[in-house]
Amino acid sequence: MVILCRFFTIFVGSVMKIVVAPDSFKECLPAGRVAAVMAAAIAEKQPRARVQAIPLSDGGEGLLDVLAPALDARLHTATVKNPVGKPVRARFAVWGRTAIIEVAQACGLSLLTPEERRPLETDTRGVGELLLAARRLGCRHFLVGLGGSATCDGGMGMLSVPGIHQLKDSRFELLCDVDAPFIGPRGAARVFGPQKGASPSDVELLEDRMLRLAEKWRQENGMDVADIPGAGAAGGLGGAFLVHFGASRLSGIRKVLDLVHFREAAGEADLIITGEGRSDAQTLLGKVPFGVLQNAGKVPVALVSGRVDDREILERAGFGPIREVTPREIPLEEALLPETAETLLFRAVQSLL
Repeated sequence: MVILCRFFTIFVGSVMKIVVAPDSFKECLPAGRVAAVMAAAIAEKQPRARVQAIPLSDGGEGLLDVLAPALDARLHTATVKNPVGKPVRARFAVWGRTAIIEVAQACGLSLLTPEERRPLETDTRGVGELLLAARRLGCRHFLVGLGGSATCDGGMGMLSVPGIHQLKDSRFELLCDVDAPFIGPRGAARVFGPQKGASPSDVELLEDRMLRLAEKWRQENGMDVADIPGAGAAGGLGGAFLVHFGASRLSGIRKVLDLVHFREAAGEADLIITGEGRSDAQTLLGKVPFGVLQNAGKVPVALVSGRVDDREILERAGFGPIREVTPREIPLEEALLPETAETLLFRAVQSLL
């Protein structure tokens, strides 16, 4: 007897394998919790299915929570300065001689109140302090997740930390899918400044500061970061790493997929379920669900996200089926409550099976 489903076929007596591989639902649920809820929903509806949960990150906020358990890396904390100079306990992970650094731990927007979000004044000093803390533990290789920063200082705060230049003999890999250049219409100040609290006049001041910084580095180091893709990530922090530490820039989601052995898991799956807080055309520009889709082989990939726009574009890209977790009539404040989000996510996943 054969039970026909729209997207996969299950033979009675066989055991279906489902991989759940979501990003976090931003401002609501971390990736690990999203994966756990998805797995629980499947277990209730298809108790004989084998479910493998692989929470993911594209290198931004949540990178530590994804990679530390996957790699059995040891978590550490260090007291560093947040973007406005207040002490904050920031986490990082050590895996052999590799440090996993999530810059948002030290200079993240989430560390500030709305009144403190002033990118003309915030800086990345805490990132430098975090790097040195990892160096003192013997780390010489740094995986740096650029994302979620509250800063637009071109990395000058980081570079001002005493002793930071002893890291020049280390190897840096920047996990980032943002291709913004250092300056210009698509650069750090003009694109990301407003998201971090900059007014239109602040944006012009930030752009001028970044222009002068790029020229200074060009004269001193011979590298012109003005138009380099990714140099504008984290408010220009990417450019500072490129110029001063010879960093290499990698696709964040691709590197994470490699580290968690996603392709091996996908190769044995009958269905993959991914998702994020909001999916739209921007999802196809290097976000977690698109990375999953690109590396899924011939396995169908279902997309279950809090909000879904541009559905036809996502379907043409290859996602299917697609489910929107949150009914449009539910107010955003209610939808972002973890208990509400978990209930709705559970139902949405079960509707696939």
